[in-house]
Amino acid sequence: MSRITIDYTPAVQQSAGIGRLTREVTRALLALPAPHAYTLLCMGRAAPPPLLLLTMRFVSTQLSDRWLHRIWFRARLPLPVEVLAGPADLYHATDFLLPPMFTRRTVLTVHDLTFERDPGSAAPTLLRFLQRVVPASARRASHIVADSHATARDLAELYGIDPQRVTVIHSGVDARFRPYADAAEAAAESAALRAKYDLGTAPFVLTVGTLQRRKNHLGLVRAFARLASHNSNEKLNLVISGGKGWLYDEVLAEVRALGLADRVRFTGFAAEEDLPALYRAAAVFAFPSFYEGFGLPLLEAMASGVPVVSSNASSLPEVVGDAALTFDPRDDAALAAALLRTLDDAAWRTAAIERGLARARAFTWERAARQLVAVYESVLQSPPISRSRLHDVA
Repeated sequence: MSRITIDYTPAVQQSAGIGRLTREVTRALLALPAPHAYTLLCMGRAAPPPLLLLTMRFVSTQLSDRWLHRIWFRARLPLPVEVLAGPADLYHATDFLLPPMFTRRTVLTVHDLTFERDPGSAAPTLLRFLQRVVPASARRASHIVADSHATARDLAELYGIDPQRVTVIHSGVDARFRPYADAAEAAAESAALRAKYDLGTAPFVLTVGTLQRRKNHLGLVRAFARLASHNSNEKLNLVISGGKGWLYDEVLAEVRALGLADRVRFTGFAAEEDLPALYRAAAVFAFPSFYEGFGLPLLEAMASGVPVVSSNASSLPEVVGDAALTFDPRDDAALAAALLRTLDDAAWRTAAIERGLARARAFTWERAARQLVAVYESVLQSPPISRSRLHDVA
């Protein structure tokens, strides 16, 4: 039985995105036969997740990930990660960065290369750090897991990574994301949700994601302004659910400039338990991003029985297939037209919902976990990396 250490830090520290992916795929590992002994490492003090402790060892550290990153990647002190987590036959770094270690077989997950494709999406200090450390981690890793074929292509194009060293593993979607069971559930759940987040009574366009430039909330607000000018959409609102990220104030200023302050609602980060209800309550889900490593909210919206409109950039066509109207994220008019058709064309709306439900069923966390185990076993059977590269963190 091989010993595998998984960096579980993002699962504890991040409610959405990478955190959710790490939590879900780790839970899915629980349901599989256990040919390996897993250790979950959390950098920083944290309570162990009860269910996972049934079959997995959990270790938290006195030092936070921020301090450990300073030690490893700024001071470049070769403190082996095994000092924190114990010995392992394979180490899985789940969030871009591979620390120094004695372990000679490693897997690195690279979720996206947003900071390379869209440098303005990150603060300058973070951008410099990522552009130095992520390529070095990718070169050191025995194997890389990418969230999408788009990210795999970026790794080859931008870093010269051999495609044979990369495996694409798409995310799954949890069973919590489903359509309304009946009209009674719809009425009760929607009323409670609208009251909790002050969404009003009007139908709404929904988007989910941190307020940052690459998510293209500016384009969505401008498209919504076009849509709101149609008489048939006088009572339509826009709901933006997500935390405040880099340069978010541009979005707030645009909402005010367009006179939409009473029709655009910001929920902040919606609680994890409220997300299924939030999707189900939407009239349409919009995802106008310039760049994504995968696009999990699209999958969750489709599984919830909500029609979606999506940017045609980066990985997003891999997620929606033929189940959505797609558009160039630089074209606000095209986004407005896609929203208008999805709202007003009953036949297309019905077809989009049915196709979305079918599409979502193809993405499961069990499938992702089985693919991940296959990667682990392939790396465990392969020759180890050269020891001379172990501490070359950047």
